Amino acid sequence: MDQLTTQARHQLPFTPVIIKRELCYSLSFVFILISSFIVFNLVGSSEPLVFFRFDNFLPQKLTPNQQIPLLGACDYSYGRWVQDENYPIQLYDENCPFLDPGFRCRQNGRKDVEFLKWRWQPDGCDLPRFNASDFLERSRNGRIVFAGDSIGRNQWESLICMLAQAVSNQSAIFEENGSPITKHKGFLSMKFQEYNLTVEYYRAPFLVIINRPPNDSPDQVRVTVRVDELHWYSTRWTGADVIVFNTGHWWNKEKTLQMGCYFQEGGKVNMTMDVMEGFRRSLQTLKSWTTKNLNPERSHVFLRSYSPVHYTNGTWNDGGLCDAEMEPEKNYKKLKAEPWNNQYISDVIKQMAYGNWKVQLLNITYLTEFRKDGHPSRHREPGTPASAPQDCSHWCLPGIPNTWNELLYAHLLSIEFRTK
Repeated sequence: MDQLTTQARHQLPFTPVIIKRELCYSLSFVFILISSFIVFNLVGSSEPLVFFRFDNFLPQKLTPNQQIPLLGACDYSYGRWVQDENYPIQLYDENCPFLDPGFRCRQNGRKDVEFLKWRWQPDGCDLPRFNASDFLERSRNGRIVFAGDSIGRNQWESLICMLAQAVSNQSAIFEENGSPITKHKGFLSMKFQEYNLTVEYYRAPFLVIINRPPNDSPDQVRVTVRVDELHWYSTRWTGADVIVFNTGHWWNKEKTLQMGCYFQEGGKVNMTMDVMEGFRRSLQTLKSWTTKNLNPERSHVFLRSYSPVHYTNGTWNDGGLCDAEMEPEKNYKKLKAEPWNNQYISDVIKQMAYGNWKVQLLNITYLTEFRKDGHPSRHREPGTPASAPQDCSHWCLPGIPNTWNELLYAHLLSIEFRTK
């Protein structure tokens, strides 16, 4: 035994030394790595280091300028706003005859114009330049539908004005039923006669039906949201070539439960259903309707993510303000967290990713979160009392919804959209 032990020692005379040396190297490397990370954070402390982002709807921490590797496509949803003096020239101005008076902020007294001179620059790629003539030609003999709340009307009006720039005879663009472009309830359908194209808007804030409650409902129930019945307007959505759904701004306690608006399912009021569950079930109703009533070979469906609001010192009905904002937010640390609505929207889109269905997310939340300067604020439609709440939910036009439509156009280009 002693002879074998002695022989082994002669064969491995330096093993302990080698092990100690490798261990020392490893510990030194770890120490240098940790030290570098600490120094980097200290040196860069004046800059925002991280922010939350939903990429494929999973929360990640990323540095603002970090580029995301994509497989054969660009994620236009993430990037930064850059100043561009020439940006507004390619779009339209407040003289567009199809704008609601409440969105013509400069005509309503807003003096600054700098909020118009910012362009969205995605990380790692460029947005295709919006080509109104090409968009119209691709949509010839077709229908483009926007359905949702009044923020959807914001986007609808923006698109009409963007497309109208390619039509020399503006009188060949008209509302099919002679209705004015206002905040009235109902639906509007703008006809681009030269292209036999309609661009339609349907006011359906919840996307599902809101109506009187059943007769045997408790006294505090004034109206109900029928989470299992899509809005009556849905019969008009079938056959559309492009449909952009949006909802979210009415899905809160202030505009539902606190106002006596409860949720109904199966003909019965559910007094315990909260707003989040009502929203989830309504999206399931939308999913069911879409898969049963639309042709995936023809109808290209988009669910638009939540459009942020920017009230400070209060809420929409409690003295909230935004009229002091003159430029986009530059401090990433001040960006709000991803709205809860977006997770439910992402879930329903994932559930529809089968067969020929290619429902897409029109993700505008992150880029819009920066633009606290883009709201009408106190520059509302003529006749609005001075004491009326500021509007920090909707958007001046031209303005941020133009970029939403640029993203919509880019998505349609990526799938080689053309009416059939």
